[in-house]
Amino acid sequence: MAERTDRTGQPRRTPFRRAMTARNPDEEHRTATTLELFFDLCFVVAVSLAATQLHHALAEGHAGHGLAGYLPVFFAIWWAWMNFTWFASAYDTDDLPYRLTTLVQIAGVLVLAAGVPNAFEGDFRVIVGAYIVMRLAMVGQWLRAAHADPPRRACSLRYAAGITVVQVAWVVWLWLPAPMVFFVLFALAEIAVPIWAERKSPTRWHAEHIAERYGLFTLIVLGESVLAATTATQSAFGAGHDVAKLLTLSLAGLVIVFSMWWMYFDQPSPQQLLNSLRTSMVWGYSHLLVFASAAAVGAGLQVAVDYDTGEAHPPQLLAGYAIAIPVAVYVLMVWALQVRPTLPMPVSTAYPVTVVLLLLTPFTGAPVHVAAVLVALLVAVTVFARGRAF
Repeated sequence: MAERTDRTGQPRRTPFRRAMTARNPDEEHRTATTLELFFDLCFVVAVSLAATQLHHALAEGHAGHGLAGYLPVFFAIWWAWMNFTWFASAYDTDDLPYRLTTLVQIAGVLVLAAGVPNAFEGDFRVIVGAYIVMRLAMVGQWLRAAHADPPRRACSLRYAAGITVVQVAWVVWLWLPAPMVFFVLFALAEIAVPIWAERKSPTRWHAEHIAERYGLFTLIVLGESVLAATTATQSAFGAGHDVAKLLTLSLAGLVIVFSMWWMYFDQPSPQQLLNSLRTSMVWGYSHLLVFASAAAVGAGLQVAVDYDTGEAHPPQLLAGYAIAIPVAVYVLMVWALQVRPTLPMPVSTAYPVTVVLLLLTPFTGAPVHVAAVLVALLVAVTVFARGRAF
């Protein structure tokens, strides 16, 4: 049955509901909506709480325990965010059902955020429950798309079916032995759903819109790291610790975060790299490490403040690697995703070289300061190579 149209040939719209047909992937001036920005801000609340708990675990010298809580929590946040982002790029109708379903997802991530402290103690029930709420909301969106967009109905139904099956697996996960082993397996199952679904009439996402959405989330996560480091420094000042030492540490931390921003955003638009389904999925999936490492930098800077002021007593190498590893991972991922394809090889090799040097900084006695110098030099090399001036 043909869809009813108005005099302009466009689908006739009810006051509260629109047909969820695919958007034009070549639409000009496609930008993030206010709902998408609100969505990002609420998700970063959960990111912030996950980074805070990671900071506490590292400051107490419990690196393994911290990672066992941080990685599952961050995966849940990232995957729910990523799925909404790509769906919205293809099917953002901005009608009443769409908005309400998105708000359900936002409510889900806020409940998830409330369960973060328990997750770091090994109790993932709140996390799993909130995550399933978010994912089932996406099932509803995909079923709407399947109904309104016949050319891509098979793809939408695959998404709906795959997501539903994996949510059952997450419920079972709560009672399984060796939870981290099964977490990896079920996370891989989640990641496989889009790969399987997109083989059938791929969705019509907008490359420029996707690049902007990822850039905005990177920006917000970097801002969270700045806030975390600032809060830690403020507390140290209030406790009457060495002002000179704290000022130099804070300056070094700012140089690191500023350099991370520069590396990511002082590149040609990544939308040119989103030129096929395969490369787009690799680019999109790999941002898990970009986001997770950017958030972990804030935790690492907090550990550095605690260590230098004597507020916490983790092993020296652990305190050093709390900042060295996330910065190194971030640099490596930015190089792999955005620098290597756009800079000549002799210059782009400065990035993996810097990664190796960053992993040696904990042995210097001043890992944050040395890391700041390394990433600042890397930015300078990149700017020079692109023929730009500061």
